[in-house]
Amino acid sequence: MNTTKTNSRSILKRGALLAGAATLGIGLAAGLADGALKFDHPAFAQPIQLSGVQPQLPSFADMVDKVKPAVVSVRVKQKVAGELDDDQGSLDDLPPGLRRFFENQQGQQRGMRPDRPRPPQAMSQGSGFFVSQDGYVVTNNHVVDKASEVQLVTDDGKTLNAKVVGTDPRTDLALLKVTESGNYPFVQLAGGKPRIGEWVLAVGNPFGLGGTVTAGIVSALGRDIGSGPYDDFLQIDAAVNRGNSGGPTFNQKGEVVGVNTAIFSPSGGNVGIAFAVPASTVEHVVDQLKKDGRVSRGFIGVQIQPVTGEVAAAIGLKDAHGALVAAAERDGPAAKAGIKRGDTILAVNGEQVKDARDLSRKIAGFAPGTKTKLTVWRDGQERELSFEVGRQPAA
Repeated sequence: MNTTKTNSRSILKRGALLAGAATLGIGLAAGLADGALKFDHPAFAQPIQLSGVQPQLPSFADMVDKVKPAVVSVRVKQKVAGELDDDQGSLDDLPPGLRRFFENQQGQQRGMRPDRPRPPQAMSQGSGFFVSQDGYVVTNNHVVDKASEVQLVTDDGKTLNAKVVGTDPRTDLALLKVTESGNYPFVQLAGGKPRIGEWVLAVGNPFGLGGTVTAGIVSALGRDIGSGPYDDFLQIDAAVNRGNSGGPTFNQKGEVVGVNTAIFSPSGGNVGIAFAVPASTVEHVVDQLKKDGRVSRGFIGVQIQPVTGEVAAAIGLKDAHGALVAAAERDGPAAKAGIKRGDTILAVNGEQVKDARDLSRKIAGFAPGTKTKLTVWRDGQERELSFEVGRQPAA
């Protein structure tokens, strides 16, 4: 009730001022007609001072000039399922009789249907960005998945051919390399995570428009969206749409804090909830893709589940943290270290394990063969076990 009354008075006051201004306008017009100009109304007694009011909204213009040339649009041609090409396989490895048979068969098919159109190729688009002067480009795995041809379009409109160096489906990252040598503008990955509430800038190729810049803030950290065991996404509210995939999100220093990967949207368009792979994950993956073309991750060989409050109370833990071992793979790294069903892994090398997902990320970060120590809760007390990290299976 008080709010309504206050608003009513404000409306009435504004109405009175407007009426006064209208009356003053008539008087001013009459004064001009008479050749006499007077400002006797109280509203004109003192000029309005705006010197102390400064706009607080940030400007990203200087940063955009700096980072935008390093962002590219990614165009991908993909073979359609069932496409029949002459390059499906080499005939050189076949016995001479079979090789001649298939060569004659292909020749007859070309002669019988010389005008047969080639099957169409699927096209997809995304975004990416240079991370080195010699032409390495980061994008999403789903952008270049099953690519037969990849082209990059730079900010100044130049088209460059690129090859896929390696991909990592588990984090949805891919590394490309421009086939043409040159000195390319590139950006740096941020050394740490941003804070919730910090301004960020997303640059990419939404709907094929290219070179589009949107701003927002970091909404949350460590999001698990169910895409894989290593989910650790940044959530941002900058406008991200289809085609932004693989593009960078920058902090105010012009450093890449994340790679835009997914959006939450009932309609398929931007609703202010986007997810980016953090720079720390990107750096780890890119280093391995550049070196080996694939990512090797540590492996523990256990089935794990969360430690709930009820579970913690049942096993005598003061608070719910760690990863409960539901099963240990026979002859796996964990079983060899003495870990068994019912154990709760509390720490790795003295660093506390928050939950089952945190344990997966920690172990995956070790190179296979690394010697580590696991702190395990068993029979109401902590035990420390030596553990050699295994190699995660490819499948």
